[in-house]
Amino acid sequence: MGRRRAEAVTLGDVAKRAGVSIATASKAINDRGEVAMATRARVLRAAAELSFRPNVLAQGLVAGRTRAIGLLTDELDGRFAIPILLGAENVLSDQEMSILLCDTRGDAIRRNHHLRALLARQVDGFIVVGDSNDVRASLADLPVPAVYVYCRSTNPSDLSLVSDDEGGARLAIEHLITLRRRNIAHITGPQSYRAARDRATTVRTVLSEHGLLLAGGQPLHGEWSQRWGRHAARLLTTTAPEVDAIFCGNDQIASGVTQALTELGRRVPDDIAIVGYDNWEIFAADCKPPLTTIDLNLQELGATAVAHLFAAMEGTPAAGVVRQACRLVVRESSA
Repeated sequence: MGRRRAEAVTLGDVAKRAGVSIATASKAINDRGEVAMATRARVLRAAAELSFRPNVLAQGLVAGRTRAIGLLTDELDGRFAIPILLGAENVLSDQEMSILLCDTRGDAIRRNHHLRALLARQVDGFIVVGDSNDVRASLADLPVPAVYVYCRSTNPSDLSLVSDDEGGARLAIEHLITLRRRNIAHITGPQSYRAARDRATTVRTVLSEHGLLLAGGQPLHGEWSQRWGRHAARLLTTTAPEVDAIFCGNDQIASGVTQALTELGRRVPDDIAIVGYDNWEIFAADCKPPLTTIDLNLQELGATAVAHLFAAMEGTPAAGVVRQACRLVVRESSA
């Protein structure tokens, strides 16, 4: 039967079993160069026999690091935060570091509570995740580095990693033009979202570069929902029956558009090609037909955030706004 927690194996036990001093045992376990190979092997064998596990927290405190990162998110459903978290965790786990996730739910009181709790745990840095790729207030006067992801800090001295909405919209429209679609419409989310405004502006720009006008004359702004997609598709086919392609602001809208077009007897993609945005598998892959869409590379965004955080922890912080490139994922809705 193993020892109880109160009787946990100590470094002194390992040193005694190996016949060395505690200082030598510590150097051997931490792979310091001052210990002979034979001595190190003897110490490691003793540690294995005793099932010794170093106290990572204590080691971190001695080194001035706890090997833990705090992640604060305002997003309620985790659509963007979870992939970013997974990308960050992949890098951190390779370095034997941990990530502590706190959901602030958009509430300032909860945010301050989690912030104080994470600082009390002496985390080595913060990743702050937004919910709309838009501007959010900077966390001022932090004693450790912070990187803002899928949002833009109000402080230009902070580093903000955002998705390239303009580049993603350009990928979508150029794909449709390559397919010889000439009457392209745009159905998207609320104008209050910077991402929706930026994509709509880029749609017009790219169409103009190819001598084309936006079908229907104006982007159709509404909710980020299937319901809005269904309603907008019915409206569009009435006011602009010539439409032969629709670029949608997210995959939920695109799924609703596809449903409505099918009910109206319009074939996708034969009559009207559809491109979504986000590459949200629950909508994109399960749509009939599956959606061509723009992937935000959110896991890569999380991994990039950790790389910048490591650099800041080593004394070389970056600042400003960095745009993460998107990628086009082609499926049957436009093929």
